[in-house]
Amino acid sequence: MTTVELPATTWAFLADPHTATLTTLRPDGTPHVTPVRFTFDAATGTARVTTRAGARKARNVAAGGPAARIALCQADGFRWVTLEGRAAVTDDPAHLAEAVRRYTDRYRTDPPAPPDLVVIEIAVDRVLSLNL
Repeated sequence: MTTVELPATTWAFLADPHTATLTTLRPDGTPHVTPVRFTFDAATGTARVTTRAGARKARNVAAGGPAARIALCQADGFRWVTLEGRAAVTDDPAHLAEAVRRYTDRYRTDPPAPPDLVVIEIAVDRVLSLNL
């Protein structure tokens, strides 16, 4: 995990509780894009998305193995930030608890809690933005 340095305007934008799009690759190489809620911890360079283990996005990340790369893009009008990096899926209780805590802090509500809850963790290594 690596600290991600962000300008104050970018950090403020990412702190707003917007919905983002998550892009993963299907096993056939085509993109799968879905709206998600997420959290981002710049201190560790980790973005997190909670989902069901059986969701296409989780299956795509798992199928990609350690080389799986994904993009998470938050947009509002002509302002946007994309977080890119390697991703992994885990059902580790400590990781899930941290993801749920951060989600609740950001969105002021608990995330959905299906019985097969997992977290996609993205080790962010590239940040792109516009108009921030």
